[in-house]
Amino acid sequence: MTAPSPHAAIAFAKMNGLGNEIVVVDLRGSKKQFTSAEAAAIAAQPRGKFDQMMVLHDAKTRGTEAFIRIYNTDGSDAGACGNGMRCVTWAVAEKTGKSAFKFETKAGVLDASLTDINHISVDMGTPRFQWNEIPLAEPFYDTKRIELQIGPIDAPILHSPSVVNVGNPHAIFWVDNVEPFDLSRIGPMLENHPIFPDRANISLAHVQASDFIRLRTWERGAGLTRACGSAACAAAVSAARTGRTGRRVTVVVPGGPLHINWDINDHIIMTGPAEFEYAGMIDPVTMAVI
Repeated sequence: MTAPSPHAAIAFAKMNGLGNEIVVVDLRGSKKQFTSAEAAAIAAQPRGKFDQMMVLHDAKTRGTEAFIRIYNTDGSDAGACGNGMRCVTWAVAEKTGKSAFKFETKAGVLDASLTDINHISVDMGTPRFQWNEIPLAEPFYDTKRIELQIGPIDAPILHSPSVVNVGNPHAIFWVDNVEPFDLSRIGPMLENHPIFPDRANISLAHVQASDFIRLRTWERGAGLTRACGSAACAAAVSAARTGRTGRRVTVVVPGGPLHINWDINDHIIMTGPAEFEYAGMIDPVTMAVI
């Protein structure tokens, strides 16, 4: 991926992290910035389709490889994307031959490294649990379980989620089986609930053992996804915080397993694969994928 001139077609790499569809664009050395409308236009095309687009810009902080802006399918900004960070790490490692990096996002500076030929570890930083850090629209002093439900008041379909910010706001609903729920219907309602002023990622989590969680996620700004790395991290720390698991767990999403370690320094280390699919070009004027 070479940085484009203002009039040259823009190169991209189409990748995935456990089925989470990722487009990686390297704009370092260029003044180009995608607008939300341009990002959404790229995502609407079959060859440009993504859950998240990871756009590398020139580093803002000394010692970092790049500043990464993250776009959701609808063109909105995402603060973090664990699967996307693994894809970026793989792509930059292929280009540079290096195996360890520091990248900067809106969520802060993240360390990432190749642990073997197809597995990448990303330090997703520290979770935030205070109601105004998530953020919530009103004070909840115990965010391990907040008052939120959907369905009849005496027989709610879902209720009492744990909430946390792992780069993005997350709500984790604890269930006995993640499959029976129509998350494509429930997800948008909860994502846009007034309690979440910045919207939220909505996950269903089934703790099957002290080190094993199954997870499905409706992703803010992207919809149903086969994998959401930050949601896997949110589920892992919330499960440990509520005494459901230990601090090192495997989280199985529809696309496969992620390994999460909430370490003794309070950092969340996520490890999983990344896969290259194909390369393509974007017309800088029309945003057509060519």
